[in-house]
Amino acid sequence: MIDREGLAAFTMRNVASELGVAPMSLYRYVRNREHLEELVVELLMSDVDLTVSKRSSWRRQMTILVERVRVVLEMHPSVLPLALPHRLTSGNGLRLSETVYQILLDAGFTSAQRERANRLLMVYLLGSIQFELYGPLSRTGASGLSKLSVDEHPLLLEALRQQRTTDASKDFLSGLTVVLDGLELSRRTIRERI
Repeated sequence: MIDREGLAAFTMRNVASELGVAPMSLYRYVRNREHLEELVVELLMSDVDLTVSKRSSWRRQMTILVERVRVVLEMHPSVLPLALPHRLTSGNGLRLSETVYQILLDAGFTSAQRERANRLLMVYLLGSIQFELYGPLSRTGASGLSKLSVDEHPLLLEALRQQRTTDASKDFLSGLTVVLDGLELSRRTIRERI
């Protein structure tokens, strides 16, 4: 229902109608709307395969895992606003976080570095998806671009023309490589100080 009608349509009344039951009967199965949101994120995260080969480098493991999450979230863009607040309230969200932290621990990141790395990876992942879905070349953003003046915004227009010819998936992986390069550098810097 969220995929079809958007998050605004995700009300207890509409869910009950979709299921063909009275709205109050939902409360036999869920505590409230927040609990229902948690279940949606639980279902969404169940599509993410968390198995990665420990024989691969930490960077390869993380790339595979983050790419899998990206693919699942992009398949359900209307659910994206629920993913961040409920990632630690669903069992599958918790398992995903634990897997990320384990990869970083095995790679030698300190506790503080693991927390920063997890946050950075989450910000990059969700920000990239939102930019792709709602950015200047999305259906909603593209309409205003034709009104931009070449004299006033030559660099912006050049960048937007470039974006039209790029592959979003390749761009995502390229940016993820930069993020992982930075994490590797911070890990090495701390180890060298010790």
